[in-house]
Amino acid sequence: MSHKRIPKRKAAIAVGSVAALGAAALLLPNANASQTGSSDATPKTFKADDVSGLASQVAAQLGDAFAGAYYNADKKQVVINVVGNDSNVVNTIRKAGAIPNRVQNSTAALQAAAKTLKAQATVPGTAWSVDPKTNKIQVSADSTVTGAKWDKVESTVKSLGSGMATLRKSGGAFKTLVSGGDAIFAQANGGGVRCSLGFNVTASDGSPAFLTAGHCGVAAKQWSDSQNGQPIATVDQATFPGNGDFSLVKYDDPNTQAPSEVNAGNGQTVQINQAADAVVGQQVFRMGSTTGLHDGTVTGLDATVNFQSETVPGGVDTVTGLIQTNVCAEAGDSGGSLFTQDGSAVGLTSGGSGDCTAGGETFFQPVTAALKATGATLGAGGAAGAGNQSASPGGQGGAGDQSASPGGQSGAGDQSASPGGQSGAGDQSGTGQQAGGAADQSGSEQSGQAQGGGAADGSSLTSP
Repeated sequence: MSHKRIPKRKAAIAVGSVAALGAAALLLPNANASQTGSSDATPKTFKADDVSGLASQVAAQLGDAFAGAYYNADKKQVVINVVGNDSNVVNTIRKAGAIPNRVQNSTAALQAAAKTLKAQATVPGTAWSVDPKTNKIQVSADSTVTGAKWDKVESTVKSLGSGMATLRKSGGAFKTLVSGGDAIFAQANGGGVRCSLGFNVTASDGSPAFLTAGHCGVAAKQWSDSQNGQPIATVDQATFPGNGDFSLVKYDDPNTQAPSEVNAGNGQTVQINQAADAVVGQQVFRMGSTTGLHDGTVTGLDATVNFQSETVPGGVDTVTGLIQTNVCAEAGDSGGSLFTQDGSAVGLTSGGSGDCTAGGETFFQPVTAALKATGATLGAGGAAGAGNQSASPGGQGGAGDQSASPGGQSGAGDQSASPGGQSGAGDQSGTGQQAGGAADQSGSEQSGQAQGGGAADGSSLTSP
């Protein structure tokens, strides 16, 4: 994304060259899927943005029997996981227009398993998230996890019991990627730092601002829209590591106009209408200043990522409550926007492994959680902030109450502020102000929850 200066210093989110023309073509207007179905027993069709609201309603009725939900994008149907054999539960799901799916693992069981992973397998280069499609926790280990470290993770996964979790190797190394949507630049610790602007917002005091990655916000205090230009914005809040990876950066000029839109390149601009919780199975688009526009699918929720700390030798920077996807990203894409075709802001690029040549997996900070934590609202404040979104495109209900994020699952542990109010991946320690440490443009960022101070470099776990 690129900052454009136009009269009245209007800050438009614009991205550089689009690397994926196929993804750009998918953004062309298309007909919205609408709810259909002539009887209570006939599955209805839904937009992905409607899944959170539906899941919230059904979860409230099912109680402990509810075990998550996901979206079948091909059929535009919602699948609700349930434990037990209560016919009333099945009927409730069918009356809502969804498809019931009996599963083995309850939400409580998945939470307990995630706590065990946190306690016994917090190894740099690992990540885990809840996958409602398989009703398991998916555990990933990057190329740096070998020998005794791999044995430790593998034995922990096996100890959870059959059918509770899966373990796989992830190509490359997980890391934060400082360099990124509208490119934004900072000079810190003797070097240049580059990230991407995510979404323009209005801060709680009414001033114009934008959201980007937290590891960018702790890397530098002041940001410019050109590589050697004067600062135009200052970090107001930044969180990394811990319960999220997000920053609120205020424009220094109070007259800056910050429209709620993403320039997706190739002459296309996507109006951002609301913030929405991610849904496993939904198609999403990522824009970043390094690699442009790419699309993919949400594959997991409440992800915990264990970055190798570069501020504490041998330490771990753990971030919880993230969205897991198969969208690619590279250094410089950090902080860039994750959104849907219908104009819902979903995430901010955090980190991952791989690249946009061979592919990979990327994790994102949920926008709903970032808005709630910072008190900001999208654009000029015309859209609701965190959760309870009511202005979704096509007149559909928005993301619903954050407490019922897609799958409605508490993910991996006892995080209180993970996306959609879900329990995240365990309450993380070690959040605090970090000093020093240089970040280069290749995308490394250092840990710390602060405003300014020190470029963060999350080696081994990639944050765009």
